[in-house]
This record gives sequence, C-alpha cells and structure tokens, in this order.
Amino acid sequence: QVQLAESGGGLVQAGGSLRLSCVVSGTIFEINALGWYRQAPGKQRELVATMRSGGNTDYADSVKGRFTISRDDAKNTVYLQMNSLKPEDTAVYICNVDFWGIPDYIYWGQGTQVTVSS
Repeated sequence: QVQLAESGGGLVQAGGSLRLSCVVSGTIFEINALGWYRQAPGKQRELVATMRSGGNTDYADSVKGRFTISRDDAKNTVYLQMNSLKPEDTAVYICNVDFWGIPDYIYWGQGTQVTVSS
C-alpha cells in the first residue's frame, strides 16, 4: 500500500511563497519520477513539475522561473518551492510517484490546497 502525504499548502497573497512537501511511504519500489500536479474546481488535473531519477526536470510553461521542484530520495520526499505566486496558481496540489516497471499515474496523494489572493 503506497501512501503519499502532502503538506505545506495554505493561504498566501499574490507575490508570496509556499513550499510544498510530499512524503512517500508504505510499499515503495524503485522510484523513477516524482511530480506535482494541480487541479482547480471544474478543471482537469494538470502537470506542474516533475523530476526523474538523475535530476532531469520538466515544468509547465506557466510556472517556469517561479517554481522549483526538488527531491530527497533518502527521505522519499519531493518538494515544490513556489515563489511569486499568482491567483491563477490557486488549486489543489497533488503529489504523484512513478515506479520503474509499474504503469504511470497510479499513485497520487490526497492533495493540499493552495489559495493565492490578490
């Protein structure tokens, strides 16, 4: 049973910063990629940032230059540093983990709410 627990969300004014954390626990295989997605009410889940083993990253165009993803494999944790937040960043941020040899997009966290006010 794989568990992903996000934390760090909250209310922040535009221009502020938040740091999200996601800890993977339970049955853990060899991790390929860790990532952050977000979902606003009435919208589909969208990719925010991912990091593969080895450090290669991918960011949504809307967050490039503002968000930074990092991971600590020893702690099975992925982080998302969010700077210069905008109201359009408001969403539930959800953690995802991909394991080698297992299909992607299976394991997700419950999400943490990020609300950016103007």
